[in-house]
Amino acid sequence: MSESTKSGQMKVTERIVAQHGPGPMGGGQVGQKAHDFKASTRRLIHRLTPERAAAISVVSLAVVSVFLMSLGPRLLGHATNVIVDGWFSQQRGGAGIDFTALAHRLEIVLAVYLLGSLLAGAQGWIMNGVVQRTIQRLRADVEDKVNRLPLEYFDRQPRGELLSRVTNDIDNVSQTLQQTMSQLLTSLLTVVFVLIQMFWISPLLALVALVCVPVAMFLTGNVMKRSQGQFIAQWRRTGALNAHIEETFSGHELVTVFGRQDEVERIFRDQNDGLYDASFRAQFVSGLIMPLMMFVGNIQFVLVAVIGGLRVSGGHITVGDLQAFIQYSRQFTQPLTTVASMTNLLQSGVASAERVFELLDADEQRLDPVVEAGSGASVPVGGGEVRFEHVSFRYDEETPLIEGLSLVASPGQTVAIVGPTGAGKTTLVNLIMRFYELRSGRITLDGVDITAMPRAALRSRIGMVLQDTWLFEGTIRDNITYARPDATEEEMLEAARATFVDRFVHSLPEGYNTLIEGDGGKLSAGERQLITIARAFLAQPDLLILDEATSSVDTRTELLLQQAMAALRSDRTSFVIAHRLSTIRDADLILVMEAGAIVEQGTHDELLAAGGAYARLYQSQFAGGLDDEEEVA
Repeated sequence: MSESTKSGQMKVTERIVAQHGPGPMGGGQVGQKAHDFKASTRRLIHRLTPERAAAISVVSLAVVSVFLMSLGPRLLGHATNVIVDGWFSQQRGGAGIDFTALAHRLEIVLAVYLLGSLLAGAQGWIMNGVVQRTIQRLRADVEDKVNRLPLEYFDRQPRGELLSRVTNDIDNVSQTLQQTMSQLLTSLLTVVFVLIQMFWISPLLALVALVCVPVAMFLTGNVMKRSQGQFIAQWRRTGALNAHIEETFSGHELVTVFGRQDEVERIFRDQNDGLYDASFRAQFVSGLIMPLMMFVGNIQFVLVAVIGGLRVSGGHITVGDLQAFIQYSRQFTQPLTTVASMTNLLQSGVASAERVFELLDADEQRLDPVVEAGSGASVPVGGGEVRFEHVSFRYDEETPLIEGLSLVASPGQTVAIVGPTGAGKTTLVNLIMRFYELRSGRITLDGVDITAMPRAALRSRIGMVLQDTWLFEGTIRDNITYARPDATEEEMLEAARATFVDRFVHSLPEGYNTLIEGDGGKLSAGERQLITIARAFLAQPDLLILDEATSSVDTRTELLLQQAMAALRSDRTSFVIAHRLSTIRDADLILVMEAGAIVEQGTHDELLAAGGAYARLYQSQFAGGLDDEEEVA
């Protein structure tokens, strides 16, 4: 962790822990409060707006399909009447059953069901496209959002929690939409058409069937209220568990070295048990809906069968009508049962959607559209003069870090920044990159305020090598040319030779085509750092920022790198953050920072002669007089 994070965000972390409780290994805590289910559902449905035409087609096909399916029992009832009438006619010495009429009615039933099924299939095919395109746009929006978020958002958000939102939660939303939308639409239409048919056959029996609806709605509503909070907890605990697992796997070596496996396993068990409890309660409570609905449906069936039998015996309706009505009563309760059984899935999906929407609603970095479009101040070329004019900055409002700082880095000058951990060294260069916004004051590049320059244009002039190396999955060549994808092979090789990457690459079986997996694969820490320096070398920036860039290499390689970086720094303004003071003796200007302020500045010899803070730091490293208060990281 950099000293800026440790110093500038300490109180932020304390405040988050105070509000939410400590998470797993520094991860986020699970929230228990249920969000606005209706508002989130409306917002999720609103994302289907670009699919209006397809949605209209889906609704149209569903209406026709369900209407045809609702005719089936009525037509079968007519066929039953043909059989019953024929049987009674035969008993009275008549012609008996008219099989021609019966066959004709059955052919109609077959045609109706076949056409309805084909239309339902077409509806499902179109709906699948609607859902997948909607999720595709949602993923794209999340990706764009992540790229617009300020760095401080990622400082405060556990990576596993963020990954859970953009992977697990979006997948859960996709499954929910895929499995519920078509069924909900079909179920609602089925209820409407079946209800019409029921009233057409017998208003009395229809009213009897409808008596059970308020009971079913009351039971379902009460169960949903109790299960929604558990689904929120389930997915938040999933994110917390992912954060712990990601952090543990990333720091597996560190966990092993310090013998913290038992603690890691204990935290995992606690988080896993918490997820189990939340998931069990959510699924159990929501799972009560189906048996409750089946019970209500069976009560309704008994009432319809008894009263319907009495109506048939009284000659008010035919046997075929009663048969059709019983089928309709089953069709009436079946969609209600289907909707109820999907409640747990729907609640789980909406809970995931809420978490995705929280990410989409996060505060973005402040952008001036005019500036970012390149319509602001013209971007300066060459030179590289950097001025800090009364700059003040703090990560947290309650914790001052840099107050009223002013300095000038002349073109081509190498400026070294030293000081104890938490002094604000890395923060200083992060402000130049506009990773954070100033509280007051301004920073200029060649006389132009950096806030008047597009971020991309500003950063294109800056090369940066961090203390923590980061290599992407790909070949060594890909990682070097990441700074300039259009670089030629010769330019890439020149950068590799200048930074001594070429020296060890030829010992690898695949050379520059060696695939790097994970965070560097089998390369040593020093070799990974050399590749990141070659990447910055290839970029040929106007400003160069080296944040303890040689800390991972051996002494001999460091001497060679000093020569390479001397050539790299030629005619460029360079900011070098250093803990080992031997690496910055030749700097044109050395800034000594303490508590966000520059307490000394000058050359190496001048500062040693002054006998101040720099001299004490230097002596602590080379004279063995290490004092706890002067210790450097």
